[in-house]
Amino acid sequence: MLEIRWHSRAGQGAVTGAKGLADVISTTGKHVQAFAFYGSAKRGAAMTAYNRVDDKMIMNHEKYMRPDYVFVIDPALVHTTDVTINDKENTVYIITTHLSTEELVAAQPRLVGKKVFTVDCIKIAQETIGRPIPNTPMLGAFMKVSKMYEMDFFKESMQRILAKLPQKIVDANMIAIQRAFDEVK
Repeated sequence: MLEIRWHSRAGQGAVTGAKGLADVISTTGKHVQAFAFYGSAKRGAAMTAYNRVDDKMIMNHEKYMRPDYVFVIDPALVHTTDVTINDKENTVYIITTHLSTEELVAAQPRLVGKKVFTVDCIKIAQETIGRPIPNTPMLGAFMKVSKMYEMDFFKESMQRILAKLPQKIVDANMIAIQRAFDEVK
């Protein structure tokens, strides 16, 4: 079973991102879950969202997991939350930050020896979508790092998911996804 944990602040789109990823995955015949845990309902509060993916029905509905991937879409949470909690030896981290991977790992000792990728999803979102909602750029970075799906398939699926939004926003999200795919290191 593939498990993903998202660390963000309420309002940054982690729940929507987890649900969007689940929607894409569900079209491929896999079983998937997307859910969230809120400590507080107000915008800006730290929160986590989760995905589980498997070839068979998923009977586990607990929030506890040993994630294969950890997405951190608010850079401050790397320093205020233990994003490495319950990780595995081979957990992969994708973290939004303006720092290089080396600078980030040097600033956060818990990441030493971990497989860490960085990309500035907030900057990408601000420059493409016009708002600091880094969920779709994070998914673009995930597609690059995981090689889960071909980018054309993923973007086509995301266009379908985002179709209820104005075309200008859909187009901006496609640019954001591609930029994060291209810029993740």
